[in-house]
Amino acid sequence: METIALIVAKISNFVWGPWMLIFLVGTGVFLSFRLKFLQFTQLSYALKLALVPKKGVGIGDVSHFGALMTALAATIGTGNIVGVATAVIIGGPGAVFWMWVTAIFGMATKYGEAVLAIKYRVTDKTGHMAGGPMYFLEKGLNAKALAVLFAVFGVMASFGIGNMSQSNSVAYNIQEAFGVAPWISGLLLAAFTAAVVLGGVKSIAATSSVVVPFMAVFYVTVGLFIIILNLDQLPLVMGTIFSSAFSLHAGFGGLVGTTIRYGVARGVFSNEAGMGSAPIAAAAAVTDHPCRQALVSMTGTFLDTIVVCSVNGIVLVMAGLHSGATTDMAAALTSKSFDLFLPRFGQLAVTISLIFFAYSTILGWSYYGERCLYYLTESKRASLIYRLIFSIFIFIGATVKLSLVWDISDAFNGAMAIPNLIGLVFLSGVIVSQTKEFNENFLKKERFNK
Repeated sequence: METIALIVAKISNFVWGPWMLIFLVGTGVFLSFRLKFLQFTQLSYALKLALVPKKGVGIGDVSHFGALMTALAATIGTGNIVGVATAVIIGGPGAVFWMWVTAIFGMATKYGEAVLAIKYRVTDKTGHMAGGPMYFLEKGLNAKALAVLFAVFGVMASFGIGNMSQSNSVAYNIQEAFGVAPWISGLLLAAFTAAVVLGGVKSIAATSSVVVPFMAVFYVTVGLFIIILNLDQLPLVMGTIFSSAFSLHAGFGGLVGTTIRYGVARGVFSNEAGMGSAPIAAAAAVTDHPCRQALVSMTGTFLDTIVVCSVNGIVLVMAGLHSGATTDMAAALTSKSFDLFLPRFGQLAVTISLIFFAYSTILGWSYYGERCLYYLTESKRASLIYRLIFSIFIFIGATVKLSLVWDISDAFNGAMAIPNLIGLVFLSGVIVSQTKEFNENFLKKERFNK
Protein backbone atom coordinates (compact mmCIF):
# COMPACT_ATOMS: atom_id res chain seq x y z
CA MET A 1 0.00 0.00 0.00
CA GLU A 2 2.85 2.37 0.83
CA THR A 3 4.39 1.66 -2.58
CA ILE A 4 1.11 2.53 -4.34
CA ALA A 5 0.79 5.73 -2.30
CA LEU A 6 4.35 6.69 -3.20
CA ILE A 7 3.74 6.08 -6.91
CA VAL A 8 0.50 8.08 -6.87
CA ALA A 9 2.21 10.93 -5.01
CA LYS A 10 4.97 11.04 -7.63
CA ILE A 11 2.39 11.10 -10.44
CA SER A 12 0.53 13.92 -8.71
CA ASN A 13 3.74 15.91 -8.23
CA PHE A 14 4.62 15.40 -11.90
CA VAL A 15 1.18 16.47 -13.14
CA TRP A 16 1.32 19.58 -10.97
CA GLY A 17 4.97 20.26 -11.74
CA PRO A 18 6.41 23.54 -13.10
CA TRP A 19 5.55 22.64 -16.71
CA MET A 20 1.83 22.42 -15.85
CA LEU A 21 1.87 25.74 -14.02
CA ILE A 22 3.60 27.35 -16.99
CA PHE A 23 1.03 25.82 -19.36
CA LEU A 24 -1.88 27.03 -17.20
CA VAL A 25 -0.67 30.58 -16.63
CA GLY A 26 0.86 30.78 -20.11
CA THR A 27 -2.51 30.02 -21.69
CA GLY A 28 -4.03 32.83 -19.63
CA VAL A 29 -1.30 35.25 -20.73
CA PHE A 30 -1.73 34.17 -24.36
CA LEU A 31 -5.51 34.68 -24.26
CA SER A 32 -5.15 37.98 -22.39
CA PHE A 33 -3.09 39.44 -25.23
CA ARG A 34 -5.36 38.00 -27.93
CA LEU A 35 -8.43 39.42 -26.15
CA LYS A 36 -6.72 42.79 -25.47
CA PHE A 37 -6.90 42.30 -21.70
CA LEU A 38 -10.68 42.09 -21.69
CA GLN A 39 -10.59 41.13 -17.99
CA PHE A 40 -9.79 44.78 -17.19
CA THR A 41 -11.80 46.64 -19.83
CA GLN A 42 -15.00 44.62 -19.39
CA LEU A 43 -14.86 43.75 -15.67
CA SER A 44 -17.41 46.32 -14.49
CA TYR A 45 -19.86 45.28 -17.21
CA ALA A 46 -19.26 41.61 -16.40
CA LEU A 47 -19.94 42.16 -12.69
CA LYS A 48 -23.16 44.00 -13.56
CA LEU A 49 -24.27 41.09 -15.75
CA ALA A 50 -23.42 38.62 -13.00
CA LEU A 51 -24.85 40.33 -9.94
CA VAL A 52 -27.73 42.54 -11.13
CA PRO A 53 -30.91 40.44 -11.48
CA LYS A 54 -32.17 40.42 -15.06
CA LYS A 55 -34.26 37.95 -17.02
CA GLY A 56 -32.07 36.15 -19.52
CA VAL A 57 -32.84 36.11 -23.23
CA GLY A 58 -32.07 33.03 -25.28
CA ILE A 59 -31.99 29.29 -24.63
CA GLY A 60 -30.69 27.37 -21.65
CA ASP A 61 -31.64 25.58 -18.42
CA VAL A 62 -30.66 28.07 -15.71
CA SER A 63 -30.13 31.83 -15.37
CA HIS A 64 -26.82 33.69 -15.72
CA PHE A 65 -26.71 33.96 -11.94
CA GLY A 66 -27.65 30.31 -11.41
CA ALA A 67 -24.89 29.13 -13.75
CA LEU A 68 -22.35 31.39 -12.03
CA MET A 69 -23.41 30.21 -8.57
CA THR A 70 -23.17 26.55 -9.68
CA ALA A 71 -19.63 27.20 -10.92
CA LEU A 72 -18.73 29.17 -7.78
CA ALA A 73 -20.24 26.41 -5.65
CA ALA A 74 -17.59 24.05 -7.01
CA THR A 75 -14.86 26.71 -7.02
CA ILE A 76 -15.21 28.31 -3.59
CA GLY A 77 -14.28 25.41 -1.37
CA THR A 78 -11.62 24.14 0.99
CA GLY A 79 -8.99 25.58 -1.38
CA ASN A 80 -9.98 29.06 -0.23
CA ILE A 81 -9.25 28.16 3.39
CA VAL A 82 -6.79 25.27 3.38
CA GLY A 83 -5.22 26.06 -0.01
CA VAL A 84 -4.36 29.67 0.84
CA ALA A 85 -2.94 28.63 4.21
CA THR A 86 -0.81 25.95 2.53
CA ALA A 87 0.54 28.50 0.04
CA VAL A 88 1.50 30.91 2.83
CA ILE A 89 3.04 28.15 4.97
CA ILE A 90 5.27 26.83 2.17
CA GLY A 91 5.77 29.87 -0.04
CA GLY A 92 5.60 32.63 2.52
CA PRO A 93 3.43 35.80 2.41
CA GLY A 94 4.53 36.50 -1.18
CA ALA A 95 2.50 33.51 -2.37
CA VAL A 96 -0.62 35.67 -1.95
CA PHE A 97 0.70 38.06 -4.63
CA TRP A 98 1.25 35.23 -7.10
CA MET A 99 -2.29 33.99 -6.43
CA TRP A 100 -3.44 37.43 -7.58
CA VAL A 101 -1.34 37.18 -10.74
CA THR A 102 -2.80 33.76 -11.46
CA ALA A 103 -6.33 35.11 -11.02
CA ILE A 104 -5.75 38.09 -13.33
CA PHE A 105 -4.67 35.90 -16.23
CA GLY A 106 -7.03 33.13 -15.17
CA MET A 107 -9.98 35.45 -15.83
CA ALA A 108 -9.12 35.41 -19.54
CA THR A 109 -8.85 31.62 -19.43
CA LYS A 110 -12.22 31.26 -17.69
CA TYR A 111 -13.77 33.61 -20.27
CA GLY A 112 -12.36 31.58 -23.18
CA GLU A 113 -13.55 28.29 -21.70
CA ALA A 114 -17.11 29.57 -21.38
CA VAL A 115 -17.19 31.03 -24.90
CA LEU A 116 -16.28 27.65 -26.38
CA ALA A 117 -18.59 25.74 -24.02
CA ILE A 118 -21.65 27.70 -25.16
CA LYS A 119 -20.57 28.00 -28.80
CA TYR A 120 -20.40 24.22 -29.16
CA ARG A 121 -23.08 23.15 -26.65
CA VAL A 122 -25.87 20.78 -27.68
CA THR A 123 -29.30 19.75 -26.48
CA ASP A 124 -28.97 16.21 -25.17
CA LYS A 125 -31.50 13.37 -25.33
CA THR A 126 -33.05 14.46 -22.04
CA GLY A 127 -33.74 17.95 -23.39
CA HIS A 128 -31.04 19.66 -21.31
CA MET A 129 -28.17 21.83 -22.51
CA ALA A 130 -24.83 20.00 -22.53
CA GLY A 131 -21.47 21.62 -23.06
CA GLY A 132 -17.93 21.90 -21.82
CA PRO A 133 -14.46 20.83 -22.98
CA MET A 134 -15.63 17.39 -24.11
CA TYR A 135 -18.01 19.00 -26.60
CA PHE A 136 -15.77 21.77 -27.93
CA LEU A 137 -12.87 19.33 -28.24
CA GLU A 138 -15.02 16.98 -30.31
CA LYS A 139 -17.07 19.48 -32.34
CA GLY A 140 -14.64 22.38 -32.56
CA LEU A 141 -11.24 20.69 -32.63
CA ASN A 142 -12.37 17.36 -34.09
CA ALA A 143 -10.43 15.61 -31.32
CA LYS A 144 -12.75 12.91 -30.00
CA ALA A 145 -9.93 11.12 -28.17
CA LEU A 146 -9.08 14.25 -26.15
CA ALA A 147 -12.78 14.78 -25.41
CA VAL A 148 -13.12 11.24 -24.04
CA LEU A 149 -9.95 11.65 -21.96
CA PHE A 150 -11.28 14.86 -20.42
CA ALA A 151 -14.61 13.22 -19.60
CA VAL A 152 -12.94 10.19 -17.97
CA PHE A 153 -10.65 12.42 -15.91
CA GLY A 154 -13.65 14.57 -14.96
CA VAL A 155 -15.65 11.63 -13.62
CA MET A 156 -12.68 10.35 -11.61
CA ALA A 157 -11.83 13.81 -10.23
CA SER A 158 -15.42 14.34 -9.09
CA PHE A 159 -15.09 11.50 -6.57
CA GLY A 160 -11.81 12.85 -5.25
CA ILE A 161 -11.45 16.61 -5.19
CA GLY A 162 -15.20 17.15 -5.49
CA ASN A 163 -16.41 14.55 -3.03
CA MET A 164 -14.37 12.45 -0.58
CA SER A 165 -11.71 15.04 0.20
CA GLN A 166 -14.39 17.66 0.89
CA SER A 167 -16.47 15.45 3.22
CA ASN A 168 -13.30 14.37 5.02
CA SER A 169 -12.32 18.01 5.67
CA VAL A 170 -15.78 18.77 7.02
CA ALA A 171 -15.92 15.69 9.26
CA TYR A 172 -12.45 16.34 10.69
CA ASN A 173 -13.16 20.00 11.50
CA ILE A 174 -16.58 19.28 13.02
CA GLN A 175 -14.99 16.60 15.20
CA GLU A 176 -12.27 19.04 16.31
CA ALA A 177 -14.70 21.88 16.99
CA PHE A 178 -17.76 20.06 18.36
CA GLY A 179 -16.65 16.49 19.12
CA VAL A 180 -19.12 14.96 16.63
CA ALA A 181 -18.14 11.53 15.27
CA PRO A 182 -17.10 11.64 11.56
CA TRP A 183 -19.67 9.03 10.53
CA ILE A 184 -22.48 11.23 11.79
CA SER A 185 -21.21 14.24 9.84
CA GLY A 186 -20.70 12.06 6.77
CA LEU A 187 -24.21 10.63 6.96
CA LEU A 188 -25.84 14.05 7.30
CA LEU A 189 -23.72 15.53 4.50
CA ALA A 190 -24.57 12.60 2.20
CA ALA A 191 -28.28 12.97 2.95
CA PHE A 192 -28.33 16.72 2.33
CA THR A 193 -26.37 16.25 -0.90
CA ALA A 194 -28.63 13.49 -2.20
CA ALA A 195 -31.69 15.63 -1.52
CA VAL A 196 -30.31 18.29 -3.88
CA VAL A 197 -28.39 16.41 -6.60
CA LEU A 198 -31.21 13.95 -7.30
CA GLY A 199 -33.17 16.95 -8.57
CA GLY A 200 -30.63 17.69 -11.32
CA VAL A 201 -29.02 20.95 -12.46
CA LYS A 202 -32.02 23.18 -11.68
CA SER A 203 -32.07 21.93 -8.08
CA ILE A 204 -28.29 22.36 -7.78
CA ALA A 205 -28.45 25.88 -9.26
CA ALA A 206 -31.34 26.89 -6.99
CA THR A 207 -29.55 25.65 -3.86
CA SER A 208 -26.22 27.16 -4.93
CA SER A 209 -27.92 30.52 -5.55
CA VAL A 210 -28.78 30.61 -1.84
CA VAL A 211 -25.80 28.84 -0.25
CA VAL A 212 -22.94 30.44 -2.22
CA PRO A 213 -23.81 34.13 -1.67
CA PHE A 214 -24.48 33.46 2.03
CA MET A 215 -21.23 31.58 2.66
CA ALA A 216 -19.05 33.96 0.64
CA VAL A 217 -20.52 37.12 2.17
CA PHE A 218 -20.32 35.66 5.70
CA TYR A 219 -16.67 34.63 5.39
CA VAL A 220 -15.56 37.82 3.63
CA THR A 221 -17.46 39.98 6.15
CA VAL A 222 -15.73 38.32 9.11
CA GLY A 223 -12.34 38.66 7.39
CA LEU A 224 -12.91 42.32 6.47
CA PHE A 225 -14.04 43.04 10.02
CA ILE A 226 -10.70 41.70 11.28
CA ILE A 227 -8.78 43.76 8.71
CA ILE A 228 -10.70 46.95 9.56
CA LEU A 229 -10.09 46.42 13.30
CA ASN A 230 -6.37 46.19 12.53
CA LEU A 231 -6.23 48.68 9.68
CA ASP A 232 -3.02 50.22 11.03
CA GLN A 233 -1.26 46.92 10.25
CA LEU A 234 -2.47 46.72 6.64
CA PRO A 235 0.36 48.79 5.06
CA LEU A 236 2.95 46.57 6.77
CA VAL A 237 1.10 43.40 5.69
CA MET A 238 0.88 44.54 2.07
CA GLY A 239 4.55 45.53 2.14
CA THR A 240 5.44 42.07 3.48
CA ILE A 241 3.41 40.37 0.73
CA PHE A 242 5.04 42.37 -2.08
CA SER A 243 8.59 42.22 -0.71
CA SER A 244 8.31 38.47 -0.16
CA ALA A 245 6.92 37.99 -3.68
CA PHE A 246 10.03 39.56 -5.24
CA SER A 247 12.66 38.57 -2.71
CA LEU A 248 15.96 37.59 -4.33
CA HIS A 249 18.11 36.82 -1.32
CA ALA A 250 17.68 33.06 -1.71
CA GLY A 251 17.79 32.94 -5.52
CA PHE A 252 15.10 31.70 -7.93
CA GLY A 253 15.55 28.09 -6.85
CA GLY A 254 15.08 29.05 -3.22
CA LEU A 255 12.41 31.27 -1.68
CA VAL A 256 11.26 32.94 -4.88
CA GLY A 257 10.92 29.65 -6.76
CA THR A 258 8.84 28.13 -3.97
CA THR A 259 6.82 31.31 -3.50
CA ILE A 260 5.87 31.54 -7.17
CA ARG A 261 5.18 27.82 -7.52
CA TYR A 262 2.85 27.50 -4.54
CA GLY A 263 1.20 30.86 -5.11
CA VAL A 264 0.36 29.87 -8.68
CA ALA A 265 -0.51 26.24 -7.85
CA ARG A 266 -2.89 27.11 -5.00
CA GLY A 267 -4.36 30.01 -6.97
CA VAL A 268 -5.25 27.67 -9.83
CA PHE A 269 -6.43 25.01 -7.38
CA SER A 270 -8.78 27.56 -5.83
CA ASN A 271 -10.27 29.27 -8.90
CA GLU A 272 -9.96 26.27 -11.30
CA ALA A 273 -9.17 28.52 -14.28
CA GLY A 274 -7.96 26.21 -17.03
CA MET A 275 -9.27 23.04 -15.39
CA GLY A 276 -12.26 22.88 -17.73
CA SER A 277 -14.80 22.37 -14.94
CA ALA A 278 -16.58 25.75 -14.77
CA PRO A 279 -17.57 25.86 -18.48
CA ILE A 280 -19.69 22.73 -17.93
CA ALA A 281 -21.94 24.86 -15.69
CA ALA A 282 -21.74 27.88 -18.01
CA ALA A 283 -23.09 25.78 -20.88
CA ALA A 284 -26.41 25.38 -19.06
CA ALA A 285 -27.06 29.14 -18.85
CA VAL A 286 -29.87 30.97 -20.63
CA THR A 287 -28.04 33.37 -22.94
CA ASP A 288 -28.34 34.97 -26.37
CA HIS A 289 -24.60 34.89 -27.10
CA PRO A 290 -21.63 32.84 -25.82
CA CYS A 291 -19.69 35.94 -24.79
CA ARG A 292 -22.42 37.29 -22.51
CA GLN A 293 -22.30 34.25 -20.24
CA ALA A 294 -18.51 34.06 -20.67
CA LEU A 295 -18.20 37.52 -19.12
CA VAL A 296 -20.34 36.31 -16.21
CA SER A 297 -18.16 33.21 -15.83
CA MET A 298 -15.04 35.38 -15.81
CA THR A 299 -16.23 37.13 -12.65
CA GLY A 300 -16.10 33.78 -10.84
CA THR A 301 -12.30 33.88 -10.81
CA PHE A 302 -12.35 37.50 -9.64
CA LEU A 303 -14.76 36.77 -6.77
CA ASP A 304 -13.01 33.54 -5.75
CA THR A 305 -9.39 34.66 -5.70
CA ILE A 306 -9.22 38.46 -5.78
CA VAL A 307 -11.94 38.75 -3.12
CA VAL A 308 -12.28 35.61 -0.96
CA CYS A 309 -8.69 34.32 -1.11
CA SER A 310 -7.27 37.82 -0.65
CA VAL A 311 -9.19 38.40 2.57
CA ASN A 312 -8.03 35.05 3.92
CA GLY A 313 -4.43 35.62 2.86
CA ILE A 314 -4.24 39.08 4.41
CA VAL A 315 -5.65 37.82 7.74
CA LEU A 316 -3.12 34.94 7.74
CA VAL A 317 -0.17 37.27 7.13
CA MET A 318 -1.53 39.78 9.63
CA ALA A 319 -1.72 37.08 12.32
CA GLY A 320 1.85 35.97 11.60
CA LEU A 321 1.33 32.40 12.85
CA HIS A 322 2.50 30.75 9.61
CA SER A 323 6.18 30.77 10.50
CA GLY A 324 7.19 27.26 11.53
CA ALA A 325 3.79 25.77 10.67
CA THR A 326 3.49 22.61 8.57
CA THR A 327 1.03 21.82 5.77
CA ASP A 328 -0.99 19.40 7.89
CA MET A 329 -1.74 22.39 10.13
CA ALA A 330 -3.23 24.46 7.25
CA ALA A 331 -6.89 24.34 8.32
CA ALA A 332 -5.97 24.83 11.98
CA LEU A 333 -3.74 27.78 11.04
CA THR A 334 -6.67 29.63 9.48
CA SER A 335 -8.85 28.94 12.51
CA LYS A 336 -6.14 30.09 14.91
CA SER A 337 -5.46 33.22 12.86
CA PHE A 338 -9.12 34.25 12.91
CA ASP A 339 -9.39 33.28 16.58
CA LEU A 340 -6.38 35.45 17.42
CA PHE A 341 -8.34 38.55 16.44
CA LEU A 342 -11.81 37.30 17.37
CA PRO A 343 -11.40 34.97 20.37
CA ARG A 344 -13.95 32.13 20.54
CA PHE A 345 -15.83 33.38 17.50
CA GLY A 346 -12.98 33.15 14.96
CA GLN A 347 -12.65 29.37 15.01
CA LEU A 348 -16.42 28.94 14.89
CA ALA A 349 -16.66 31.27 11.86
CA VAL A 350 -13.98 29.32 9.98
CA THR A 351 -15.58 25.96 10.84
CA ILE A 352 -19.03 27.11 9.69
CA SER A 353 -17.53 28.53 6.49
CA LEU A 354 -15.60 25.34 5.81
CA ILE A 355 -18.79 23.28 6.14
CA PHE A 356 -20.65 25.43 3.62
CA PHE A 357 -17.63 25.77 1.32
CA ALA A 358 -17.17 22.01 1.18
CA TYR A 359 -20.89 21.31 0.79
CA SER A 360 -21.20 23.72 -2.12
CA THR A 361 -18.14 22.21 -3.78
CA ILE A 362 -19.70 18.77 -3.53
CA LEU A 363 -22.89 20.05 -5.20
CA GLY A 364 -21.03 21.73 -8.05
CA TRP A 365 -18.75 18.77 -8.72
CA SER A 366 -21.64 16.32 -8.68
CA TYR A 367 -22.98 18.16 -11.73
CA TYR A 368 -19.57 18.24 -13.43
CA GLY A 369 -19.03 14.51 -12.91
CA GLU A 370 -22.54 13.64 -14.05
CA ARG A 371 -22.19 15.69 -17.25
CA CYS A 372 -18.86 14.02 -18.03
CA LEU A 373 -20.41 10.60 -17.47
CA TYR A 374 -23.42 11.45 -19.64
CA TYR A 375 -21.07 12.45 -22.46
CA LEU A 376 -19.48 9.00 -22.25
CA THR A 377 -22.69 6.97 -21.90
CA GLU A 378 -25.60 9.15 -23.07
CA SER A 379 -27.63 7.25 -20.49
CA LYS A 380 -30.14 8.91 -18.18
CA ARG A 381 -30.10 5.80 -16.00
CA ALA A 382 -26.31 6.01 -15.66
CA SER A 383 -26.70 9.61 -14.49
CA LEU A 384 -29.18 8.58 -11.81
CA ILE A 385 -26.92 5.74 -10.63
CA TYR A 386 -24.00 8.20 -10.56
CA ARG A 387 -25.92 10.56 -8.27
CA LEU A 388 -26.66 7.75 -5.82
CA ILE A 389 -23.07 6.41 -5.82
CA PHE A 390 -21.72 9.95 -5.52
CA SER A 391 -23.81 10.50 -2.37
CA ILE A 392 -22.61 7.19 -0.85
CA PHE A 393 -18.97 8.11 -1.40
CA ILE A 394 -19.49 11.30 0.62
CA PHE A 395 -20.15 9.12 3.65
CA ILE A 396 -17.12 6.92 2.86
CA GLY A 397 -14.88 9.97 2.47
CA ALA A 398 -15.86 11.28 5.89
CA THR A 399 -14.86 8.07 7.63
CA VAL A 400 -11.48 7.13 6.12
CA LYS A 401 -7.99 8.57 5.99
CA LEU A 402 -7.54 10.33 2.68
CA SER A 403 -3.87 11.10 2.02
CA LEU A 404 -3.94 8.68 -0.93
CA VAL A 405 -7.29 10.00 -2.17
CA TRP A 406 -5.94 13.57 -2.11
CA ASP A 407 -3.01 12.57 -4.33
CA ILE A 408 -5.27 10.62 -6.72
CA SER A 409 -7.76 13.47 -6.98
CA ASP A 410 -4.98 16.01 -7.49
CA ALA A 411 -3.60 13.90 -10.34
CA PHE A 412 -6.97 13.56 -12.12
CA ASN A 413 -7.81 17.21 -11.50
CA GLY A 414 -4.56 18.26 -13.15
CA ALA A 415 -5.00 15.73 -15.95
CA MET A 416 -8.33 17.38 -16.85
CA ALA A 417 -6.49 20.59 -17.65
CA ILE A 418 -4.26 19.14 -20.37
CA PRO A 419 -6.91 18.45 -23.08
CA ASN A 420 -8.82 21.56 -22.02
CA LEU A 421 -5.80 23.85 -22.46
CA ILE A 422 -4.96 22.27 -25.81
CA GLY A 423 -8.48 23.08 -26.96
CA LEU A 424 -8.24 26.68 -25.71
CA VAL A 425 -4.99 27.34 -27.53
CA PHE A 426 -6.01 25.81 -30.86
CA LEU A 427 -9.51 27.30 -30.75
CA SER A 428 -8.38 30.73 -29.57
CA GLY A 429 -9.27 32.14 -32.99
CA VAL A 430 -12.90 31.14 -32.38
CA ILE A 431 -12.84 32.89 -29.00
CA VAL A 432 -11.48 36.07 -30.58
CA SER A 433 -13.98 36.03 -33.48
CA GLN A 434 -16.92 35.43 -31.11
CA THR A 435 -15.75 38.32 -28.94
CA LYS A 436 -15.46 40.64 -31.94
CA GLU A 437 -18.95 39.65 -33.08
CA PHE A 438 -20.41 40.26 -29.62
CA ASN A 439 -18.75 43.66 -29.30
CA GLU A 440 -19.96 44.82 -32.70
CA ASN A 441 -23.46 43.32 -32.82
CA PHE A 442 -24.52 43.35 -29.17
CA LEU A 443 -22.38 45.51 -26.91
CA LYS A 444 -22.29 48.58 -29.15
CA LYS A 445 -26.06 48.46 -29.61
CA GLU A 446 -26.65 48.17 -25.85
CA ARG A 447 -24.45 51.18 -25.16
CA PHE A 448 -26.04 53.17 -27.99
CA ASN A 449 -29.56 52.45 -26.68
CA LYS A 450 -28.57 53.86 -23.29
